[in-house]
Amino acid sequence: FVIPSERPWSKTSPDRVWDYVIIGSGMGGLTAAAMLSELGKKVLVLEQHYVPGGFTHTFRRKSWRWDVGVHAVGEVSEKSTIGRLLTKLTRGGLKWATLGKVYDEFYYPDGFRIDFPDDPQQFRQNLYDAFPQERSAIDEYFLLVKRVSGSMKSYYLARTLPRWVGTFADRWLARDAQDHLAQLTSDVVARLTQDPKLRAVLVAQWGYYGSPPNRSSFAMQALVTKHFLWGGYYPVGGSQVIAEQLCGAVARAGGWTRIHADVEEILVRDNRAYGVRLEGGEEIRAHRVISAAGVQSTVTRMLPGQRGSWIDDTTKLAPAPAHVCLYLGFEGDIRTAGASAANKWFYEEWSPELEGWDVLDPSNMPRAPVLYSSFPSLKDPLHDPGPRQLHTGEVVTFVPWETFAPWQGKKWRKRGEEYDALKKSLEEKMLAQFLEHMPGLRPFVKYAELSTPVSTDHFVRPMKGSIYGLEPTPERFQNPWLRARSPIKGLYFAGSEVTTVGVMGATMGGILASLAAEPVGTFKLLRDAARAGSL
Repeated sequence: FVIPSERPWSKTSPDRVWDYVIIGSGMGGLTAAAMLSELGKKVLVLEQHYVPGGFTHTFRRKSWRWDVGVHAVGEVSEKSTIGRLLTKLTRGGLKWATLGKVYDEFYYPDGFRIDFPDDPQQFRQNLYDAFPQERSAIDEYFLLVKRVSGSMKSYYLARTLPRWVGTFADRWLARDAQDHLAQLTSDVVARLTQDPKLRAVLVAQWGYYGSPPNRSSFAMQALVTKHFLWGGYYPVGGSQVIAEQLCGAVARAGGWTRIHADVEEILVRDNRAYGVRLEGGEEIRAHRVISAAGVQSTVTRMLPGQRGSWIDDTTKLAPAPAHVCLYLGFEGDIRTAGASAANKWFYEEWSPELEGWDVLDPSNMPRAPVLYSSFPSLKDPLHDPGPRQLHTGEVVTFVPWETFAPWQGKKWRKRGEEYDALKKSLEEKMLAQFLEHMPGLRPFVKYAELSTPVSTDHFVRPMKGSIYGLEPTPERFQNPWLRARSPIKGLYFAGSEVTTVGVMGATMGGILASLAAEPVGTFKLLRDAARAGSL
């Protein structure tokens, strides 16, 4: 085996028994891999795609490059424990750029706009200014956010324990968190205020966790608010740098990342995991296995023959909605048309109970109820637009998986005329609606391509094309089996389904997997990162 000099991954890997095999190279898998590598473990990360990173990877078309899932990340500065931990794991190689004083802009009917800034006091003031009669409701909301965030440490700790201990810990150690997790977002905000517009604004960021307020756990909503209280950030150099740096950390410790490595089965004997079998029959042995491919995806696709209530209860949970993303390539100075590093949310109505875009009947599609837009090239300080001023944009909205399910498993770019026609129709409608909100961008648009949930399924393989995995409902958080330590000895879970959704949820899931597998060493890493913030 020859280690390539240009990048810390390849299509092959050393033939040995590994300390850990980790399935999936998304944020959860790579965080766990880097932490275990920091503890001196020899780790092999397996990725079925041709590039590592999961939802942090990027792709190119012509002269443009887009990210696929990293639009804004909070709590990664040196002020946060996780930010300092990532700095340590990557030896300072992973850096973050602020999105500016305002990281999210929200636009509603009748010309209403409100900005979410990088300062909690200014955020509160913005809400006061927009809703002067609702000061007490706004204050109560922030108080609830503080209570939820303060209760989650015990919840995360409980999720590292075996189920027989964890059930007790969930009930008593994490009792406060469980109370918040069990409540619906819509119910909590309805108790806070009768103003439908304030309700809509308080839950306006539900797109960051993919579950409408009438289905989502309030704790998830509160954690998103807390996550961005000090603003949003973007990885310097683009989101692919995350995988480059974390894979590099694994390689420096004697581990490796292998691409085009599609895990067909986790090998289990006498209720103990001892390796994996790849598509094609190759077996790789390991003392322990960590799956960062999603708990539900793992038990459904990689554990044939396994039975039990833990599998039945896990497979009953519903995935979060799927999404479509319109990738735009611009030529020209898009700042003159209103584009910036801040994300823009365009809501078509005030209802706080919005669902995804109803495209079940392609012949009679309404407008998308909300469009989320991002301009990655304006977020990255290392982006060079060149003399042609090349920039990128992305427009996202949620859609039902059922519309696209008939094409699941079809070959990429060869899914037939009916699929191509649907995709083109969605692309045109989405672009037209977006340009109504930002008409100045029209002359700059030189390239457009729509990705669908089938593409998400093909490249990343979540259940039903869901970018956020299992939907963050109260039922999900009450499930006792979504924890870092599985009922199978030597098999652990990482990623967002163990904790909460999003990039930082996946990161925390990776941390919990490492903590469950190597509690003493991982605790020391976390303690050192926490102490560094008090120096």
